Amino acid sequence: MKRERATTLLNDMLDRLEEGGWPLDLVDEVHVFGSYARGALNPSDVDLVVEHRRDDRLVSEFVHALSYGRDPSASMKRALKGNNRGLQIHFGERKTLEAEGFELTLLWTRGEPVDAARARLRAITPDPEAGRAVRDHMIEAFDGIDRWVPRPVRVDLTELIDRKAVTIRQLRLPDGQPADPAARKALTRWSDTSPLRRAAAAVLTHLEAASRPLDSVYLHGEPVIGSRYSDTAWQTGIGFGWSRYRGISHHLQEGTDWLEVVRPTRTLPLHTLHITVQDRSALPRR
Repeated sequence: MKRERATTLLNDMLDRLEEGGWPLDLVDEVHVFGSYARGALNPSDVDLVVEHRRDDRLVSEFVHALSYGRDPSASMKRALKGNNRGLQIHFGERKTLEAEGFELTLLWTRGEPVDAARARLRAITPDPEAGRAVRDHMIEAFDGIDRWVPRPVRVDLTELIDRKAVTIRQLRLPDGQPADPAARKALTRWSDTSPLRRAAAAVLTHLEAASRPLDSVYLHGEPVIGSRYSDTAWQTGIGFGWSRYRGISHHLQEGTDWLEVVRPTRTLPLHTLHITVQDRSALPRR
């Protein structure tokens, strides 16, 4: 991403903070760090730390999202960045990142005019010598796709690797259409042009080729066959774009593996991480 584009995304975010409204009124601080803060001309994205309070509505959405394996920060993310990509937002991680030695640059704090934040943004000057920041919590499976694996996800997955609880390998799934009628019916959750339908079709075709039984597959929050309220122990979980990544460890307590299409798109390669249980007793209990 060009630096000019990154700066535009940050200014758009400041516009939203200035406009206010729920849940942006709960934001206390915004810090920028990483390659953009160091002046890189072509940062892969813009790393931000956002500290915010929670009201009853946000807590309710947070709990509901966790219950269904969805992103509990989705409302705040949408409010801050709209439909734009390129802002990598880390919520409530200020102390952790500072303890790990990351240098955070304050962009905005509650109670001050947004113009002060714009002045700080202008003060972050380009530096042709500054390259992209080296990413932490990396494993071989993230090579080439790390920009689409958010830092909290990398932290959790590398912890599972360190515990020797799982193995992770990267797949590049070809397009395909499953032959099984139940699999084809499961695809009707999405429109023909949806990137999620394309991703689901590719994963189900991959499982078919491996002779995996579809009655034990949990596809992005719903079973391919049967009801989510049954007593079935789903062996294979499938997720898209990390929206359900918080449920991965829970799934692996009984299941065998998880396939995550890290960035579903209509045309670009379907990079997928295959996470397989190695030692269930080493999984964290939460």
